[in-house]
Amino acid sequence: MTVDAFQLYGTRLVDPSPVRLRAGKLEADLANGNLRTIRYDGTEVLRAISYLVRDRDWGTYSPEITDLRIEQNDDRFEVAYLARCEGPDDTRLVIDVRITGSANRLDFEAEAIAPTGFETNRCGFCILHPIVGVAGSAATVEHVDGEIVATRFPDLIEPWQPFKDMRAITHAVMPDVQAECRMEGDTFEMEDQRNWSDASYKTYVRPLALPWPYQIAANQPVRQKTSLVIRDISGSTRHPPGVSGGAIKLEFGARTGTMPDIGVIITPEEADATLSAKSVLTEIAPQELLFHFDPGAGHGVDALAQFAVLAAAHRGRSTLEIALPCKSSPSIEAAEIARQMQLAEFKPDAIMISPSVDRQSTPPGSTWPDCPPLDEVYTAARAAFPGIRIGGGMLSYFTELNRKRVPEGQLDFVSHCTNPIVHAADDLSVMQTLEALPFITRSVRAIYGDKPYRIGPSTIPMRQNPYGSRTMDNPSGARIPMADRDPRHNGRFGQAFAFGYAIRVLDADLESLTLSALSGPFGLIAGPGEPTEPGGSRPLFDTVRTLCRLAGATWRECVSSSPAEVLSFVARDTTGARLYVVNLTSEERKVDCSACGPTGKDSSGDLLLAPLAVAVLPLEHDALAD
Repeated sequence: MTVDAFQLYGTRLVDPSPVRLRAGKLEADLANGNLRTIRYDGTEVLRAISYLVRDRDWGTYSPEITDLRIEQNDDRFEVAYLARCEGPDDTRLVIDVRITGSANRLDFEAEAIAPTGFETNRCGFCILHPIVGVAGSAATVEHVDGEIVATRFPDLIEPWQPFKDMRAITHAVMPDVQAECRMEGDTFEMEDQRNWSDASYKTYVRPLALPWPYQIAANQPVRQKTSLVIRDISGSTRHPPGVSGGAIKLEFGARTGTMPDIGVIITPEEADATLSAKSVLTEIAPQELLFHFDPGAGHGVDALAQFAVLAAAHRGRSTLEIALPCKSSPSIEAAEIARQMQLAEFKPDAIMISPSVDRQSTPPGSTWPDCPPLDEVYTAARAAFPGIRIGGGMLSYFTELNRKRVPEGQLDFVSHCTNPIVHAADDLSVMQTLEALPFITRSVRAIYGDKPYRIGPSTIPMRQNPYGSRTMDNPSGARIPMADRDPRHNGRFGQAFAFGYAIRVLDADLESLTLSALSGPFGLIAGPGEPTEPGGSRPLFDTVRTLCRLAGATWRECVSSSPAEVLSFVARDTTGARLYVVNLTSEERKVDCSACGPTGKDSSGDLLLAPLAVAVLPLEHDALAD
């Protein structure tokens, strides 16, 4: 079928198709000079091997690739190219790359030279191991001093590096097949990227305990090499490829629960626009308005007065999230905010409070910034806002909550956000972050038990950068990590991503989930230059409205035979039980729904689901009544 990229992604720019490299049972996709989806005999071994250069704000350079040469036959492939990065103040970095692959070995070599010297936070290899089927499994780590340790990949998300001073790591790909990944040229360590909702464990060069940014000296070559060695004693023949066009099967699972309430985030900067779109707010009818308040950004009585007007016009609840400056005592600052709320006649149903400084990440080896004890912050909030539920956690991401675990004794709920473009922003990586969400929610539950739990705002564009001085501008609508605007939010990609997000966190028993604003770059109302006419509803509008209407409904798990491509669940509201299905890919997918008994389908139960589309099917049999 013909696909309009603009409708799908909000931009006519598309990710270039990768080049498939094959040597015997070994396969890899070459994309933008790096390798991803590295498979042996059809099974993913590594998610990626990439050579990355980061700027001082942890932004990733997009190097110019020249002199690309690709040669391959049935049992060998070879790739060579030059990559050039242009840094600030006319600095340059040139990377000479050579990749070779055979039936049981892959080598990725790079030599970087900076004719001018070059400032960077990181320059070198990043190796990604997948998480599904790998989390909690056995691994063998060889350290730089030669010590070999039998260990395991973390199951619950590890806040700090699970492995340091690495030279190699080996794990089982399948029975009788081992994969060794060996890194040369520097000292490597691993971080659990599920912290940031990346669906991977990342092994990277240059320990974070060393200073950054740092200078690559002029005309001094930096050489590194990553090798993947497969040891296969199975003696099996190559698995036949999957049948093209085969249907993805859906079957009822055992897990059930209650759909969460849905919120929308409102900032002072978007309060007037939100009030002007009051009819849209009424139509989607979210259960929660989440108001953002940051005295350090100049927010004061006027912002709170706007919030009061919006809260009065809304039939649901409201929460005020406060970035407490902590420049003086928390009790004084909280009391001043309470005084301003009284002047504005604004009384939310809940307060989510966190020190402003905790929005910035403290990497391993760094000094924690000055901050009053969190118990003191929560005590001040209790005193300043009597009779109001008090929540804590992080206004940033799960990473920060996992590394600075808040004392829960005084809290009525815990909360955090996620963002899918911290490290990578290509379409596949963004959708793959959905795989990490159940690991995040399970880790939160392991820490905080059955404490009421909220997530959001969680959107594709990044509202605040905990890892640098700013979010990245994106005037051309590209796919940029840490960007404050992302065109996919405006297309069907954003709709499918949000629906998949909601499905992936169902089992967390969330109190509320916030996936958007109402207006602005994080919102539901289209602006100029988008697939939808200005003032119209972005595709994400349908997802948020549907989820709002399902709040409080009973849901049942629906297991997909290919959850990376299609996700599903069943929910019953006052109008009956329905099957909700979302296609997470940019291609049409055939879905076998016969086991779920949807009405109005042919005897095969097959559904042809358009790219990045959501389907809602009434059920003949109420699966939730079983």
